[in-house]
Amino acid sequence: MVSYESLKSGYEKSWDNLQIRPGRLGEANATARKAIKGKETYQQIERLTGVPWYFVALCHYRESNFDFDTYLGNGESLHRVTSLVPKGRGPFTSFVDGAVDALRIENFVGTQDWSIARTLYRLECFNGLGYHAKGVNSPYLYGGSTLYGPPEASAGKFVADHVFDSNHVDSQLGTAVILHAMMSLDSSIKIGDSPSIAPRFEPDEDVASSVLLMQQTLNKLGANPPLDEDGISGPRTKAAVSQFQQQHGLGDTGLLDGTTIAAITRAGVQPVQSANVDLSRILGRLENLAQLLQQGAAPTGATPIAIPPTGTLSGGQSNQLSQILTQLQSLTQVLQPGATPPVGTTPAANTPVNVLGQLLSLITKAAPATPATTSPAPTDQIKQVVDLLSGLLSNKPVLGQVNGALGETIGKMLDGKKTALGIGGSLITALLSAVTASPNAGGLAGLFGTIASAVPGLSQFAMPISLALTAWGVLGKMEKWAQGTAPPPKPTT
Repeated sequence: MVSYESLKSGYEKSWDNLQIRPGRLGEANATARKAIKGKETYQQIERLTGVPWYFVALCHYRESNFDFDTYLGNGESLHRVTSLVPKGRGPFTSFVDGAVDALRIENFVGTQDWSIARTLYRLECFNGLGYHAKGVNSPYLYGGSTLYGPPEASAGKFVADHVFDSNHVDSQLGTAVILHAMMSLDSSIKIGDSPSIAPRFEPDEDVASSVLLMQQTLNKLGANPPLDEDGISGPRTKAAVSQFQQQHGLGDTGLLDGTTIAAITRAGVQPVQSANVDLSRILGRLENLAQLLQQGAAPTGATPIAIPPTGTLSGGQSNQLSQILTQLQSLTQVLQPGATPPVGTTPAANTPVNVLGQLLSLITKAAPATPATTSPAPTDQIKQVVDLLSGLLSNKPVLGQVNGALGETIGKMLDGKKTALGIGGSLITALLSAVTASPNAGGLAGLFGTIASAVPGLSQFAMPISLALTAWGVLGKMEKWAQGTAPPPKPTT
């Protein structure tokens, strides 16, 4: 990634050494006078955006040769929707309106540092930074000066994407040359040195890391021609974004909006391998627990689990736990695509929302008034959860003393909340995993779509944790009821 700081001293040195070629001085002054002629209009834009009027004038020169009937972003007509990147802008009622839109897209609104180095950097970024890799001063800045072209300097021009002709000399005047001429004709243009204390952030620089990540991802997806990974959203990057949007049914703008960033991120991440996460194993463990409660004996082939026998629970408690486990089975089936609903469930009601409502009502329902009076059963909740997670993750080693102590600490912090958090996490994970980001979605749908799209593999990571947390909470309730240490029942309404 090319950073401003790495180029800053070079810009300052070039500006100090800039000399307009004698044969181009008249042309440079004539162009500068055209720019100054539109000063009043450019100053309107400066008042609205904070972008210096002379910078707007220079962009206007390169894009449309000072035609005030064009859009500053690409030189197209103000009176129709743009078809070049940035696409889909306009129509606009005035040049000022279109210019404000173009500067906002480039993240120039609100910028503070307009030193000569930063100004030249931003001007060059409009066209791309590829000349630095060729050892040639960019003609976009220095065309018509002794800093570009023979005999004083090297020539060269990108005549097409990634096609550099070292013998070609760009005949157009560079923006730095015109700025130099403007300053000699208008003494009000004052460009200071770089601030000794840099602003906390510059909006255009703040997005550079995101742009770099998108460039890397688009290259991985086969961008043709490949993009320079420089963190600058230049013409080639915008064109590649536009191509991606067309291929994926998104609004074709060429801009990295939130929906496009989420879609590129999702496309660039390899599908998460979930072979080691088998939800049916959780369902099997829950079925084992249900059988233990209902029959009082371990099912054939089941892994022994230290839980209270049904005789230590009252009839109401046993019935309530059976209902909870039945609903957990239902939830697991709902969240597991292609599974058959548990026997006895009503298909119409077998939805995540209905299951969640039933589960929460069961968990908060009052238990029988008479607690069980039996001796505590030797139950280690941490060991049970580790056992369950080991089954989920292909029998990975159990926790050692340090991690076991950490697990016990976390368990105490979550005391009384594990079941509800686990069920809620399972439901939210399932819902987010089913959401597809839409560029036209608004409100919560758009928000959830962006979240779900920006976190690839959400369900594969979060679902096992949520279900294990649920099972942990159920085991905890069983232990407390068996020991008679459960909190007083909550009154029903």
